[in-house]
Amino acid sequence: MKVLKFYATWCGPCKALSTTIEKYYKGDVPIEDIDIDANLDMARKYNIRSVPVVVLVDENGNELRRKSGAMMIDGFEEFLKG
Repeated sequence: MKVLKFYATWCGPCKALSTTIEKYYKGDVPIEDIDIDANLDMARKYNIRSVPVVVLVDENGNELRRKSGAMMIDGFEEFLKG
């Protein structure tokens, strides 16, 4: 499993989410940052309509669940648990 974190450089909530994850996340699920402006194919593949969005995928890239918007670290960890 891994998390795909869709963001845009111009997005304030995206910056807040990135800072929260970088500062406080100590788990072992890898996180892949995907800039929607630089990677339109991935944004289309996962039907990203707004940012930030985190998508938990399995080892084959199949979506397990997603959450939109900025969140605190406890919300992010709850997202990972399901």
